[in-house]
Amino acid sequence: MNSKNKLPSHGRADCSKCFKSCNVVEFDRTKREVDNWRITANPLAWGNATPEIVVLGFSKGPTQAGALASSPHDEIAYKGSRGNVGKILNHVGLMNCAPGADLGQEISRMITDKNGRFHFASLIRCTVERNDKGTWKGSGGGMLDKFVATPFGKEVSNNCTTQFLKDLPKQTKLIVMFGMGSKLKYVSESMELFRAARGGQWTWINEVAYTDGKVTVVHVEHFASQGALVPQWLGLKNDKRSIWGVMATDAVAHAVNVESEKTTASTITKSTILKSPRPHSALHPAMAWASNTKP
Repeated sequence: MNSKNKLPSHGRADCSKCFKSCNVVEFDRTKREVDNWRITANPLAWGNATPEIVVLGFSKGPTQAGALASSPHDEIAYKGSRGNVGKILNHVGLMNCAPGADLGQEISRMITDKNGRFHFASLIRCTVERNDKGTWKGSGGGMLDKFVATPFGKEVSNNCTTQFLKDLPKQTKLIVMFGMGSKLKYVSESMELFRAARGGQWTWINEVAYTDGKVTVVHVEHFASQGALVPQWLGLKNDKRSIWGVMATDAVAHAVNVESEKTTASTITKSTILKSPRPHSALHPAMAWASNTKP
């Protein structure tokens, strides 16, 4: 981090920690490749440097990375997906927009607001790509948890977490993470990253959220999830996946003391609840009953 207890300012972030072997690091040109993975030196940030809420994707996807050379900075984050970003953040109570509001437009406003509640970035600030049969791809099934599970991915993710999330501003109470991974593996891998970087006592709030008593981390559906996954998570379809949306909403409300108008755990029919893999004692009280309910 450029200065203690302050996130990078709106614009390019000053970091070359993963490129120590390079004599010169050029923005969006210098790459580092290990096995079937590579990163490109192009760390970016949007919004407030001392926010209440940090919103993190995993890495700049192929659309965003391809836009760096030709698009203004404010147009890069979540390019082409701001509508879904708005639906997800509104669902967990962080926007409270009226029905019919243009959520994508509101996200665009929030991204450019250097004095607002939010800081937007990625867990991995540089672009991450995987070699798939000779083609470099920045998205795909299992991308999140597969990268952080490799030695190279662990090095990069540990560097990013330590550099940008170890000493957060005192105002920061909540980190929203897009993505849960296959069988919630990205959630558990990320918790270990925070534990290693920040130390302290980390406890589970529910299946998709955890805290060290100072900041709460909540995982939500990825804005670029394919097919029916986003509607299922939003509760628009009768699917067990919606409980993770409920859990995220509950954890967000607990972290920033907002009164959510969304469906709470007590109003979800027990037939939709997933059996929790966490110990009963690790669950937030509002969700503890769900661990005894079979799908």
